[in-house]
Amino acid sequence: MNNRSPRSHQPANRKLTRFQHKAVISIFFVFVGLMLTQVQAYSLPPDSIYTNLPTPKVEKPEGEILQKLRSNLLEKRQFLRNRIQEVFPDSTKVREKLAKLTEEVESLSQAANLPENNLNQVIPDLPQIQEKLGELTKEVESLTQGVDIPENSLQEVFPDLPEIQEQLGKLTEEVKSLTQATNLPQNQQATRLDNVNHQREFRGVWVASVANIDWPSKPNLPVAQQKFELLAILSRMEELNLNALVLQIRPNGDAFYASQIEPWSSWLTGAQGVPPNPYYDPLQYAIEECHKRNIELHAWFNPYRARLARQDSPFAANHMAVMYPQYAYRYGDLIWMDPGVKEVQDRTYQVIMDVVQRYDIDGVHMDDYFYPYPVSGVEFPDSQTYGAYRASGGTLSLSNWRRQNVDLMIKRIAEGIKATKPYVKFGISPFGIYRPGKAPGIVGLDQYEALYADVKLWMEQGWVDYLAPQLYWRIDPPQQSYPVLLNWWLRHNPQQRHIYAGNYLSQLDNGWPISELERQVQISRQNAQYLSLGNIFFSMKIFRDNRQGVNEIFKSDLYSKPALVPAMTWLDNEPPQPPTDVTVSYDTVSWSPSLSEDIRSWTVYQQQGSSWELMDILNAETTTVRLPKGTYAIKAVDRMANESVEQVVAVQ
Repeated sequence: MNNRSPRSHQPANRKLTRFQHKAVISIFFVFVGLMLTQVQAYSLPPDSIYTNLPTPKVEKPEGEILQKLRSNLLEKRQFLRNRIQEVFPDSTKVREKLAKLTEEVESLSQAANLPENNLNQVIPDLPQIQEKLGELTKEVESLTQGVDIPENSLQEVFPDLPEIQEQLGKLTEEVKSLTQATNLPQNQQATRLDNVNHQREFRGVWVASVANIDWPSKPNLPVAQQKFELLAILSRMEELNLNALVLQIRPNGDAFYASQIEPWSSWLTGAQGVPPNPYYDPLQYAIEECHKRNIELHAWFNPYRARLARQDSPFAANHMAVMYPQYAYRYGDLIWMDPGVKEVQDRTYQVIMDVVQRYDIDGVHMDDYFYPYPVSGVEFPDSQTYGAYRASGGTLSLSNWRRQNVDLMIKRIAEGIKATKPYVKFGISPFGIYRPGKAPGIVGLDQYEALYADVKLWMEQGWVDYLAPQLYWRIDPPQQSYPVLLNWWLRHNPQQRHIYAGNYLSQLDNGWPISELERQVQISRQNAQYLSLGNIFFSMKIFRDNRQGVNEIFKSDLYSKPALVPAMTWLDNEPPQPPTDVTVSYDTVSWSPSLSEDIRSWTVYQQQGSSWELMDILNAETTTVRLPKGTYAIKAVDRMANESVEQVVAVQ
């Protein structure tokens, strides 16, 4: 006996029940939901295209199986909604951005005659944007194609599908219009804007804290006065278009910063080991204020000097001369640590690396003090250390052993910096004469034998990123001639590092005319092709006090325009991404930084006929500037002074 309902024997093509019809639809959309989980993260955002996706209006079916199917469908739909929101967080902004880009392309192509490939620099991922929008469009279209179900059933689940398709279509057309803008006729294209640059130059100044030469002007000044004096120095540097501060932070085994290794400097607070009150960190403060002004800060360390004769403040308990008294030698009027002892070497290395690790400095700087300048008739008292070296099997002569001690320290510091922060520069400012007679007609101190500094070796090995030989003599006297000595250093630079001559600005107080300094800077510039790329002046107090009206000469002649420091391509030659979202409103130009980029500043150039002139360098926080009528190029600059491709705008 057959107990089935007669309905079950009807032909298969007969109309299904409403219940079965809903089951078929639900099963289909589970399949669609599974397919849409494969949506990948796309590079351009449309998200709010999908922010209005409603919860499917499906009547609650009867039966456990259909209940599970409905639940699965809702889960997949929510997954799709969340995924699209991650991928496309705001389609309104997308459309606005595309509109701005379209306007920008049009203005660039009309005003600046864009070369064919320049749009790809402005929007480097444009092909990928097109491709991903195309894929998304196809996936949405697939929802409406190849489905053998009543047309209005899909509409019940995706009621806003036509709107989605329409918006995707508009976005696709807008992106397509961008690519069409690149296909300009050849007669509307110009050469690449490869002349948007300027003459880089390192314009540094030494600020000596030892004996309160430059800053602070006295020990134990109120903190407010210390800060005021430092800001006055930085303001004067801005005024003179100087771009690098070489700040002495370890004058003699002490610290102008918060250190767990060494005591606070008595040149700062009047007593060694006593912190500023109210408390602040002078180095951190100086770094922040320098970077606001697009000034590099190079931290200046003295490796072995422990005390000057004029210093009365007693040592703090954690000073290296107290911790290693057996290696602290009185030499003339000084107390000097033994450079040949491992404990002293380790201490110097640890101090420098501690600063490199904890502070955002741009460079580590050392001067000419390795072994002390010789005192006539007095031998440096390291015979016991040298004797221990010979007793352990060492074979070097005393002079070669001392040089080796310095060489190994320079090499160790160089390697430590590069292993910790490869972008931090390492510079040394040695005595200006390598050896007498090496340069024609030159006589004077032999630092190779007197200070045990084999600077030529350091340059050959590439341990330093820049050298600032102290060329503290005038141009004309033949025995120590500025151009002759500069030429010698430039010719002994096999690793092609930068040479920034050290200039004795303080000689203006001893009869030098300002014209001598002007000529020296001009001589340095004339040798730029040989990597003479700047100058460092000793010391800041001459600029601070405007001795002999020197500031007016620098502002009107030598440094009348700003300049970036030279880029060190062996450290980093990767330019940052250009500014984005560049807009012009009347005389105001605005832009945004690209994401995940190390931006230190922005350069603003103005077109002058067929060339470009650097008008200003703005700090990283500045993204809006008012400009007079003209055509401008804006570039991003990273911490290594690499410049991005320019964004060109016209102010009407």
